[in-house]
Amino acid sequence: MKPCAECGVPMNSRSCDDLFQALLALDHARQEPWGPLHGVSVSCFLLQHPSQLPADDGAMAWTLLHAYLEGGLDEVNQLVDQARLGNSHRVKNIPPRVVRDVAPPRRDAPPSRFSVTIEDVAVDGTFPAEGFAERVKAWAAATVDAWSRST
Repeated sequence: MKPCAECGVPMNSRSCDDLFQALLALDHARQEPWGPLHGVSVSCFLLQHPSQLPADDGAMAWTLLHAYLEGGLDEVNQLVDQARLGNSHRVKNIPPRVVRDVAPPRRDAPPSRFSVTIEDVAVDGTFPAEGFAERVKAWAAATVDAWSRST
């Protein structure tokens, strides 16, 4: 088994990208428990696969994971609402509020291994509902921990 070049997990029958697409399909159904954790799941995946990070180099993903670990989904939802409001074409000349002072990780020093990856969250590849929220929380904590140690 060849490991994923970015997160280090041994590749089984499905790649990390294949698992991510399966997770996105569940997320976009907007059903519990997957839908509410969409932003957290995407943030974990992107930070564990930094070649796919958006132009902000993961600053929003990093901030979102910190918000989740510190305040749960309520904190994440406030952060997303503020970002959405800041992106609105109806809001002009209002500077975006800084939600939290969390410096993003240095993209030039990504970790090569994580104690929890998308494969762990997927369990058998189906992302079972039972225990999903707990697995995502462990994924978020492992992602933040690995990046915090690498910088």
